[in-house]
Amino acid sequence: MLRSHVHPTAVHERRETARTAAASERADDHDGAEAPQEHGAQAPEDQRADARDERLVQLLAPDGTRTPDPEYEPWVEDVDADRLVALYEDLVVVRRLDVEATALQRQGQLGLWPPLLGQEAAQVGSARVLRRDDFVFSSYRENAVAYCRGVDLTDMVRVWRGTASSGWDPFAVGMATPQIIIGAQTLHATGWAIGAVKDGTDAVAVAYFGDGATSQGDVNEAMVFAASFRAPVVFFCQNNQWAISEPVGLQAIRPIADRAPGFGIPSVRVDGNDVLAVMAVTRQALDRARRGEGPTFVEAVTYRMGPHTTSDDPTRYVDPADREAWAGRDPLLRVERLLEREGILDDQVSTAVKNAADSAARRMRAGCLGLTAPEPLSLFDHVYATPSVWLERQRSQYAAYLAMYREDETDARSAGEGGGHR
Repeated sequence: MLRSHVHPTAVHERRETARTAAASERADDHDGAEAPQEHGAQAPEDQRADARDERLVQLLAPDGTRTPDPEYEPWVEDVDADRLVALYEDLVVVRRLDVEATALQRQGQLGLWPPLLGQEAAQVGSARVLRRDDFVFSSYRENAVAYCRGVDLTDMVRVWRGTASSGWDPFAVGMATPQIIIGAQTLHATGWAIGAVKDGTDAVAVAYFGDGATSQGDVNEAMVFAASFRAPVVFFCQNNQWAISEPVGLQAIRPIADRAPGFGIPSVRVDGNDVLAVMAVTRQALDRARRGEGPTFVEAVTYRMGPHTTSDDPTRYVDPADREAWAGRDPLLRVERLLEREGILDDQVSTAVKNAADSAARRMRAGCLGLTAPEPLSLFDHVYATPSVWLERQRSQYAAYLAMYREDETDARSAGEGGGHR
């Protein structure tokens, strides 16, 4: 079920007040950081800037305690106990689905699968604050976003099983099918957003991509257009620390979020393993876009706990100590610990969440195994809205090619049957 949230004017005014207070507080902190210079402890300006830029928006610490933040807390003030349990269920379900899909690939039922293990909070937190009329443009790893948008579980695996060239109807769920070409979806999102403005709506496009995509020309070109036309688009970068086997530090000397202001786009870095903080910054970005203030760049700092895809072997390049450190920041565990602190996570809730996850996994597996190979000539059915001579000629040639194999099979059977009578 899609969930949408509308923020009243009164809430918006309180948030504006909170922003002002937070800005003043940060200024006070900054002044305090500068004080040691009076005693000769002066640090280079770029080093001080680096320290400030490492700050992440965080509302929920890894140990499950709430982190005060007057600017962003108002954006999640509607998250009560029931809503928190629903978010926890989302996180558990999408992880279970990811594990199931990985198992299906290892068992030869899928050709490939791009795991999202460790990135659940970044995807669920951002997707659950979108409206039905917003539109998502993603890469191939945003299966948790697809789940939140209502994509059928069988549709998630069609492409990876090789039985379809497209997984689902984009217009039925407000989400384009995954883009394999790295970063290309940012241009699609920007174009859609410009179109939304011309249509007179306040719907927003959200483009998901990884840290590696920020080195692609498409992403930079999209930001140029989005800034120039004040397009209502949220650029959501999941910095999972790896572009396949290359660490993010090889392509980003500074935080990735630093790039956006150069295009005239405000940016924010958020703890991508904190589902509440991700919800808050995404809501703020959506609100800004709906008010006609243009695009926002969100860098969700997270970690890819598994391989780039199931064809990858991360043990060849990942330091086990680094992975262990990030395991302590697990997005599911911190929500679980918060629920325990609040006395919400009892046996009944735990059992219900586990049952929901297991049920979803069973449905995905059954749907996957029930998929059948399409007829070969159906490849031509949806290339164009109307047939063309050029396409029909290709169909005819491919049909003749397939017929050769059928003739060979017929001849082989005939030869076998004849040999049996001799």
